[in-house]
Amino acid sequence: MPHKIDTVVFPVAGLGTRFLPATKAVPKEMLPVVDKPLIQWAVEEAAAAGCKRFVFVTAPEKDAIMKHFSDAPHYQDVLEARGKTQELALLKAGLPQDAEIIKTYQEQPLGLGHAIWCAHEATGDKAFAVILPDDMVQHPTGCLAQMAAQYQTCGGNLVAVENVPADQTHRYGVLDPGAEADGLVAVKGLVEKPAPEDAPSTLAIIGRYILAPDIMRTLSAFKKGAGGEIQITDAMAALIGQVPMNGFRFQGTRFDCGNRDGFLEANLAFAIAAAGDEERAALKQRLRPLLD
Repeated sequence: MPHKIDTVVFPVAGLGTRFLPATKAVPKEMLPVVDKPLIQWAVEEAAAAGCKRFVFVTAPEKDAIMKHFSDAPHYQDVLEARGKTQELALLKAGLPQDAEIIKTYQEQPLGLGHAIWCAHEATGDKAFAVILPDDMVQHPTGCLAQMAAQYQTCGGNLVAVENVPADQTHRYGVLDPGAEADGLVAVKGLVEKPAPEDAPSTLAIIGRYILAPDIMRTLSAFKKGAGGEIQITDAMAALIGQVPMNGFRFQGTRFDCGNRDGFLEANLAFAIAAAGDEERAALKQRLRPLLD
């Protein structure tokens, strides 16, 4: 039986140019959705799935991310002196009590596959999870927790998938799907960012993975694919037939916070979900004239 997933990798070295000028000095992963930065939502999702080891693949100029998950003695002293116990709890930034924080750098922007490979010393010889904070999933049970439960029955490489519009396949890794049962889709092949006319389906990978340790050996070949980058999709495809490979149709609504429209939608959806009945009614009343 596959072991429980306790290590999660966050590839967060990218520049976030789509959100300039907001990301000139602030990493895109630190942009807030309601009252928490994107990266904290991702960390909380991983913690809810049972992860204890949090590996950040980052860049030297993005030290704000690591500061967010570090101790804050000044805040702590002030809040303790004022008896602000609830605010003190917020300083944990979503990390479990026994969390292990690991930082490594991606020195060059060589693609998602390379970013994941940069965590190879931290992941070792066990399967691990990957969360791309740009993708948020709204559901009472986090997407990674859903996957971790499914992983206990299938093992191998497991990716979260959903159908996307046919004209958007060029943005994703796309499955050549096989048999499907209970939300688990066998994968016959994978294509990275295919043009609509070349896509084997519209079933696309979103930013959640559970990967077998074999993936690091494949990535270490540094074989470049689409866009001249080292693609995780290509590495997974190379292991089909050697390692079980499945897509998982998760429950929930996915928001692509890598673009402004998705980021705005996520803020609205999570704000409405967090609001009480009166606040929700007031939000609807205020928004209605703006949307007409």
